[in-house]
Amino acid sequence: MSTTAPVTPERIMQFAWGYVPTLVIESSLKHHVFDVLDGAPKTLAETAAATGASERGLRSVMNVLVGLGFLAKDGERYSLTPESEAFLVSTRPGFQGGIFKHTSQQLLPKWLQLNDVIATGRPAKAVNQEGDGSEFFQGFVKDIFPLSYPSATVLGKHLALGQRKGVVKVLDLAAGSGVWGIGLAQSADNVTVTAVDWEGVLPATREVVGSFRLANRFSFIAGDLNAAEFGGDYDVATLGHILHSEGERRSKALLKKTFAALKSGGTIAIAEFLVNDDRKGPVGSLLFAANMLVNTDEGDTFSFEEIAGWLKEAGFTNARLLEAPGPSPLVLATKP
Repeated sequence: MSTTAPVTPERIMQFAWGYVPTLVIESSLKHHVFDVLDGAPKTLAETAAATGASERGLRSVMNVLVGLGFLAKDGERYSLTPESEAFLVSTRPGFQGGIFKHTSQQLLPKWLQLNDVIATGRPAKAVNQEGDGSEFFQGFVKDIFPLSYPSATVLGKHLALGQRKGVVKVLDLAAGSGVWGIGLAQSADNVTVTAVDWEGVLPATREVVGSFRLANRFSFIAGDLNAAEFGGDYDVATLGHILHSEGERRSKALLKKTFAALKSGGTIAIAEFLVNDDRKGPVGSLLFAANMLVNTDEGDTFSFEEIAGWLKEAGFTNARLLEAPGPSPLVLATKP
């Protein structure tokens, strides 16, 4: 008698409705559902009164959130769960809801063109080019700050820059929100940071850096990574989630340019969505590779082995992984 579990379409049906959780969370954030439930449970009517949304609309999405485990329900009262309280309340330091704000307006319209993208190999609209990319990233970088900040803090502790004599110079490439430079500057008072990004993105960088009261330790270089003059003699260079949008060809050139900007003994630190060498996982990084297909002209996700090979080709030694609380470990290497 066979003990093999029967094959069912259940998982396929879950994927058929896979867009629903994302859009339910997004709409709940937009209508401040998690914010108004922060502190005390509320009935549907109380939530509607606090948010200004309809009871009919809220009933549907809040019950979905209960089913997904993002809300709890006791009788007629809804409350947050530990997960939503930590990561979906906008005033919490760990807030991760920023990514959802861009889903329906910036991401989904381009993903709906996936059939054409696959046929042509060309993105729906490339966000890795300065014109369109600046507009996209200026609002986006602040929303994804919490995704990288814990890893930036770990990197700061690992490098122990405060134990070095004199000023420690950090080059923050594709700085975005400035999160990597901020994490390193907070780790030691002797750190100064040069942040490089597009002219259209740097206002957001300056705003976030200013909110941490670190403006006096930052300088800024506007320009595309391929053309900007980085300067030299840096102790550390950070490349936070930029190689995936650049693709292999431009990433190799960027690593060589970064090598030239570092002093002997300097460290490069790379944050990426790493895939396994056989590209069988992790699934999140494989999904992100498809996102690069839709949104960039040459972007992809890469394995540690691939990046380590590029680093060696650029002149770096001792490519290694540093465990960090992000989607993947950080990749570090040293300029001899």
